[in-house]
Parts: sequence; C-alpha cells; structure tokens
Amino acid sequence: MKLEDLDLDRSRKYIINRVLDYGLIDDWLLLTEIYGIQEIAATAVSLRNLDKRSASFVSLLSKVPKENFLCFTSKQSTPKHSISW
Repeated sequence: MKLEDLDLDRSRKYIINRVLDYGLIDDWLLLTEIYGIQEIAATAVSLRNLDKRSASFVSLLSKVPKENFLCFTSKQSTPKHSISW
C-alpha cells in the first residue's frame, strides 16, 4: 500500500496493525495522539493477524482482557505440524 493512499479513517485497521507490529516508540506516540488508546484497543481486538505481544501490550494499557482479542481466540485454518519422536 502506498503512503499517499492511506486515509486515517478508511485505513485505520491497516495503520494500527502496522504500527503495533512494526512501529517504533515515536510511531506509537503519534498513533495514540491520533486515535487514542481506547480506539486503538477497539480496533486491535478485531485484528486476527496481530502479533500476540502487541495485543498483550494494548491489553495492558487499555485494560481490555486478552481474551477479547481475536489473535488470541481465533484458530488457524491450517493446523500446525506436530512432530513426535
């Protein structure tokens, strides 16, 4: 996605997901300034592919239980391989 194509409202999920997973502290500060922690949390709970560390971070700051985040509750469509020796 090109930077010019991003809209703060329409691209909210994309922006929040990328900053939470790959952003630096300055990106996080800007994100909280634009959206606020409660809006970030409300969006983050619906992101299936959000990194679990990022979800834990948002959960801690927003006081939203981790069980509300889809990345913790949704199962993968393809099961992981289990190797038993």
